Amino acid sequence: MSRARRPGRDRRTPGQGARTDWDARVLGYAEVGATRHEPLPSGYRHLRHTEPIGRGRPCFEAAGAAVTTWGMHRGSGARVDSDAVRAEPGVRLEVSAGLGPLRLGAPCEVVWTAYGPDRTGFAYGTLTGHPERGEESFVVDLREDGTVWFTVTAFSRPAAWYTRLAGPLVPVLQRKYARRLGRTLRNLAAD
Repeated sequence: MSRARRPGRDRRTPGQGARTDWDARVLGYAEVGATRHEPLPSGYRHLRHTEPIGRGRPCFEAAGAAVTTWGMHRGSGARVDSDAVRAEPGVRLEVSAGLGPLRLGAPCEVVWTAYGPDRTGFAYGTLTGHPERGEESFVVDLREDGTVWFTVTAFSRPAAWYTRLAGPLVPVLQRKYARRLGRTLRNLAAD
């Protein structure tokens, strides 16, 4: 995989005055890969959101492609800068939301992927400079009855002063965003 372009290179990270080199960022938590299995690690807020998004293999394949090529995130209104077109372990990306100087960037690295006949998805972990510390997975499953389900699983805790200050508002926003991703994916898979 080519890493000719790095998202976030020489960008100011919210809350930091100095420029941060993209390659110097590291995963900011010890439990790498923990969204793949139960139970989620203690000491974090947990999120699990599951919803049906359609039926049949064409829906499953369209949803899986939208998840793993950043289409779901982009379709929800987030900007995604990545050094790859598809999720693979080690791929780095920055997901951001907001406008102009109020845009908040969240640097991440893909820590695991699933590309199976009935399960497609990935998880990314937070890199230094992310407002949270933890991991989030986005998975599409084709069940035996033909229904297609989307699941967001996450564990996180504040990593910046402003997410600590936001306190109980952060989990509310995370749940709202997970529901938005589900609606977006449902629409993308239907098209």
